[in-house]
Amino acid sequence: MNGGADSYENTRRKRVVTLNPAILVREGPPVPAVSPELTDLYRQHAAAVYRTALRITGRHADAEDVLQTVFLRMLHRGDAMDSARSPEAYLKRAASNAAIDLLRQRASKAETVIDAKDWGRRAQPNESLLLKEGLRQAIARLSTQDAELFILRYIEGLSNIELADLFQLERGTVATRLHRIRQTLQQDVIR
Repeated sequence: MNGGADSYENTRRKRVVTLNPAILVREGPPVPAVSPELTDLYRQHAAAVYRTALRITGRHADAEDVLQTVFLRMLHRGDAMDSARSPEAYLKRAASNAAIDLLRQRASKAETVIDAKDWGRRAQPNESLLLKEGLRQAIARLSTQDAELFILRYIEGLSNIELADLFQLERGTVATRLHRIRQTLQQDVIR
């Protein structure tokens, strides 16, 4: 990394992404100044936001778009973040929301999420890629809150207690909803 720059390292591709609001927005209102608090949040949590987005979208470029979206929303909202209890949980939820929005946009455009390079390595797509794509499409069809619950529990590993606190639900309600969500996804992916 480059000393004091606000960046995180994508260890898979050994690429450094730097938070530079001046180049993130090309049109529209002027970009507000980056507060020291936002800079610290970025330094501490950008990698987690990126990983969350990558697990959901399955594509590095989409994960970078989600990372940018999450922090730009925070930049434009100022101190509107309710992260006093757990900034990491808040940011993972924000990343999940942005990634789900991206999946829904992709589904509405009937885009594929398998990169061309993945197709080039194999004569045919393997079953694992198809299953992952089916799951991504099924998650995109869930309600926003159900998709968030599923992703935060089974992809990001938050506990039912953490989810209950984050969503302001009873623990039993979280467990019941997760069970129903799994059943719905299982039926949807099988179809």
